[in-house]
Amino acid sequence: MKSLTMPAVAMLAATVLAACPVTAYADDTGPGPYREYVALGDSYSADASLSQATAEFVPWGCYQSMHNYPKQIAAALHVPTFRDATCTGAKTTSMAGPQEMWFDTNTPEFDRLSPNTDLVTLQVGANDADMFITIPTCVSTGPAVSPCHDRYVVNGDDAMQDKIRAVEPELVATIAGIRARSPHARILMLDYPQAGPVDHGCYPTMPFGTTDAIWSGTLMLTMNAVIRQVAAETGVEYVDTYTGSAGHDVCQPDGVRWFEGVVPWSDYPVGLAAPLHPNQLGADYQARTVLAAIGQP
Repeated sequence: MKSLTMPAVAMLAATVLAACPVTAYADDTGPGPYREYVALGDSYSADASLSQATAEFVPWGCYQSMHNYPKQIAAALHVPTFRDATCTGAKTTSMAGPQEMWFDTNTPEFDRLSPNTDLVTLQVGANDADMFITIPTCVSTGPAVSPCHDRYVVNGDDAMQDKIRAVEPELVATIAGIRARSPHARILMLDYPQAGPVDHGCYPTMPFGTTDAIWSGTLMLTMNAVIRQVAAETGVEYVDTYTGSAGHDVCQPDGVRWFEGVVPWSDYPVGLAAPLHPNQLGADYQARTVLAAIGQP
């Protein structure tokens, strides 16, 4: 997803940020089973936030939440060394190369890996297929108007589906890059949760035409199928965040939905939100799901 407009206070604070520190998350209970955890990924890993953004690990333009799921995992596991590289807009190319933003740069996410890294979470791929810049353009004037489907599906061929499937080799290469730098790491590869409906629309709560609402939901299903296939092909652990998020999409009422719609406001927490991204309830769900996959109650 392209960088979102930041509050003025965050823009001013950007001049004094500290990039990529190493943070100790162990407490007086002692360290857990992992010594060094690195989180890699895009806005759904950063749990992009406008009200809780922090520059503790990355530049302000990454909109990384101070309470995203990687930070919750690091705290729950009492990890002594934790690095959170996650950044809004990240692609697979952002793993080994710098990610340029309009006023700053996130250094390659792989720079946080080391031979001592023993736990890695990865959630990336949707930006490679331009999903997070395409889906917001589907806003329409009514439930019968679906501009995205009309634009991208021509003679039965869906250009967006094609772009999503083309991401597979890049994801395979990303796993190889992690293993080359951290050969002993346990790698968990996350799919994307169900932010939107897959069989209906909810105009104007989600101001997409019914066809576009369903179409955008099928794109996420394809993206997750590619991620699942890559996990199986490369022998890493696949974490299903999609199934458990059903019934909490943007069409649901406040307090039930784990993802905010196109109106950039949330009550969890109260304040500006990243459209079509997890709110704090969604971030908490992601953390629970990963911890369960790890085997942590």
